[in-house]
Amino acid sequence: MSETVLDLSQEYPIIKVEDLFYAHAGQSGPLGCAKFKTRASDFIVREVLSFEPEGEGTHAFLYIEKTNTNTEWLARQLARFVGVEAKEIGYAGLKDRNAVTSQWFSVNLEIIDEPDWNDFQLEGVKILIKTLHRKKLKRGAIKYNEFEIVLRDVQQTTDEILQDHISKIQASGVPNYFSQQRFGHDYNNLTRAACWFKGEQKIKKRADKSMVLSAARSMVFNQMLSQRIQTSGWNELMDGEVMMLSGTHSIFSVPEIDDKIKMRFHQNDIHPTTALWGRGELNSEKKLLALESNVANDLSNWCDGLERQGLKQERRAARLFPENLSIKFEEESSEAIDRESKMEKVTLSFSLPTGTYATAVLREIIQF
Repeated sequence: MSETVLDLSQEYPIIKVEDLFYAHAGQSGPLGCAKFKTRASDFIVREVLSFEPEGEGTHAFLYIEKTNTNTEWLARQLARFVGVEAKEIGYAGLKDRNAVTSQWFSVNLEIIDEPDWNDFQLEGVKILIKTLHRKKLKRGAIKYNEFEIVLRDVQQTTDEILQDHISKIQASGVPNYFSQQRFGHDYNNLTRAACWFKGEQKIKKRADKSMVLSAARSMVFNQMLSQRIQTSGWNELMDGEVMMLSGTHSIFSVPEIDDKIKMRFHQNDIHPTTALWGRGELNSEKKLLALESNVANDLSNWCDGLERQGLKQERRAARLFPENLSIKFEEESSEAIDRESKMEKVTLSFSLPTGTYATAVLREIIQF
């Protein structure tokens, strides 16, 4: 741990994802371990937009498969290729670099002629679909992301145990935590936020400010959700809930939990929410209000810093349900160890809405 983190640890404690409570395995986590992302093809992501490109218009829409390639870097290469500023390139979201990802990009053709896309040649980059649309692709315009994840060298568990984890997730979901990539390498985004809040460091770029503020806010959210699970369990509602209608951002308060609310909760029609910290009063009441207030008090310097930067109170669903979740078991020969030896190989497939994390699902299945 760096000296900066040690100096700030009392005033700005950093709570890591690895220390958060699990929905189905308490504090210790699930049995078993596996290797994750040993190669790019072990983590495949396919982006599905919330709309269909129209096939005509002044913006080229490109569905591009890229391997070990950063989204923002590729956007700059597209801008350079067609001869426009980077702001004329649109994309709906950032994707993992160390993976094989397919995502949409838009290129503004209003002031240039459309180039021959066959001439756009980069290692690890392939244009799969070319079409047109009337408007630039906006951030967040994603219906869901499809994941195909390979775990290798699976040990200290069984097929039956892993399938049981899958069944529990299908029935009651997983905590909708922000995962490690939100916080940067070695949680550096949180360290930068703490130095900024403390006045020891300035952050000038707007994008950098947004990144570190999101990290700080996400850590507070994670801790509130983790404390909720530790205090009340995973499948229980608390008096004073703020519920969110499934598939929307519409919320409503539930001071008292009645049978109708319980039924809708267990049918996954509504989900409890956790605070995204900012200015204003908490929406929660009673028992949930007390819990969230206690966490905010413990992390008061983080919360004060977020408020000083003008963020407002919001809510985020506490539960995440992966769609079409399935698991496949295989035996894989390992020549590197012994031609006769076998290692268990597991492939997971599922879809998630934008703004959620595949690793939040994985951590409830196996240690990686």
